[in-house]
Amino acid sequence: MENLYTNEKHTQILIALLKAHGIKKVVASPGATNICFIASIQHDPYFEIYSSVDERSAAYMACGLSAESGEPVALSCTGATASRNYIPALTEAFYRKLPILAITSTQRMDRIGHNIPQVIDRRVPLNDTVKMSVQVSEINNEEDKWACEIAINKAILELKHHGGGPVHINLVTNYSSIYDTKVLPDVNIINRITYKDSLPDIPKGKIGIFVGNHKKWSLKLTDLVDSFCEKYNAIVFCDHTSNYKGKYRAFAGLIATQENYKSPCCFVDLLIHIGDISGGYMSFYPTKVWRVNPDGEICDTFRKLQYTFEMEEEDFFERYINIITNEENKNTFITEWKIEYEKIYAKIPELPFSNAWIAQNIISKIPENSVLHLGILNTLRTWNYFEEPQSVLGYSNTGGFGIDGCVSSLIGASLGEPDKLFFGVVGDLAFFYDMNAIGNRHVGHNVRLMVINNGRGTEFRNYGHQGAKFGDDADKYIAAAGHYGRKSHLLLKHYAEDLGFEYLSASNKEEYLSNVEKYLEPKITDRPILFEVFTDSKDESEAIRIMKNIEISAKGKAKKVVKSVIGEQGVNVLKKLIKK
Repeated sequence: MENLYTNEKHTQILIALLKAHGIKKVVASPGATNICFIASIQHDPYFEIYSSVDERSAAYMACGLSAESGEPVALSCTGATASRNYIPALTEAFYRKLPILAITSTQRMDRIGHNIPQVIDRRVPLNDTVKMSVQVSEINNEEDKWACEIAINKAILELKHHGGGPVHINLVTNYSSIYDTKVLPDVNIINRITYKDSLPDIPKGKIGIFVGNHKKWSLKLTDLVDSFCEKYNAIVFCDHTSNYKGKYRAFAGLIATQENYKSPCCFVDLLIHIGDISGGYMSFYPTKVWRVNPDGEICDTFRKLQYTFEMEEEDFFERYINIITNEENKNTFITEWKIEYEKIYAKIPELPFSNAWIAQNIISKIPENSVLHLGILNTLRTWNYFEEPQSVLGYSNTGGFGIDGCVSSLIGASLGEPDKLFFGVVGDLAFFYDMNAIGNRHVGHNVRLMVINNGRGTEFRNYGHQGAKFGDDADKYIAAAGHYGRKSHLLLKHYAEDLGFEYLSASNKEEYLSNVEKYLEPKITDRPILFEVFTDSKDESEAIRIMKNIEISAKGKAKKVVKSVIGEQGVNVLKKLIKK
């Protein structure tokens, strides 16, 4: 039999990542379920393999070998109760922080609980046996491949994380008997950098810093990022929740959401990812991604993660600023970005009366030093097309990404600084879900709430949403239309006024413009203000379609033509044929 690797792709990836991370010592126990893995590595001269029939003994051997060598040691066993015999030694390893990687092979996990021989449930480990347990299943598509690489990278990195310790990989097998792979696949190797590690070099070319939802910036962090950008030809991609206000701010919602145009500015050689979850749904095309966060987690938002830096953002940027380089870089990227932004912004046509039109007409007039809270999805998306004033901070509940607390979050924030204006914009479903919040007796006069009432979850009627293909039928249960007074012009008026709010309303552009000055009054008034704006879902959808199709490349035009001829279903069929 020729000495080749199994054709199980996930097992190939495991082997490749073991080698990439320098794990070569393996203690193997006999069995059928782990044959694909063991038969693949036993002829690979890289691995140093030891045999042990008794899994309990195998795991203790691994403890001794790891303690003596200072290296991680992998274990491999079959199905049934084999892995249960690892428990005593893994407990030992847990308390001694020994890097033991227990690879337990298993049949498909959907067989659990069906009286199938040798199938046991390993999905939940004992608390003090392993630091992390991951499930690695078969690969059927690119999504599976990405998930497999991430899971294995996470597991291997955890062996030495925060002092180290044992980790578990539950490896599914289909018992393939085919060993025809000569070369292991290229894999994405992720490494963790901590304070004690040497820093990798910043690649030459364009550098982008992507900031997700971010807390208030210190002046020091802003200055450090500005200095970093100046030194390394970098810019900072932002949305309303990023809250970076430095010299290299690139408000990206307009450029990075074009449907048929990929801006050259969105292609970067390195993307540095800081902050948390963004609701901007923006598209960037990095060659490599570095994540900087004190949590040190493997968070691969852009699927090009190379390093995760477990450190504070200030420390990361300060250390790179202090690196002495012979080259003098001139920051040309920010100039390129500004030219691109102005070109696309100048092409924005008149929008229909909608959340996007409101954002376009109001956002630059929000009083200085105010705070802006935006509802998730449709509101956050449309307001992200337009940049707020320099001194205005922005927030949205993108953590859990639910509609259930947008208004309450606004009210809570406004209590923290009663002398500052707090503006909030939410859709009707989000408001009525959380309407009790404005009845709280602590609500201050510094609250300015705008409710965009289109009588439904208009997100599900937007042209790009899968719910839109059902047309008016989507209103029944998908978009939940017809609740909360069916766009009544009196319901919210009476509710708000009875609670002490000044109530404003508008159903068209003229009415809106006649009321908006009051809403934007820069001084705190004698009452909080609620501004209800009635829009139509068709106008909301059309406004987004316009904003996402301002710039169209030649490739984008061709794509639109093909789509118009063969339809969405035809495009999907064509994609499948191309992949084959």
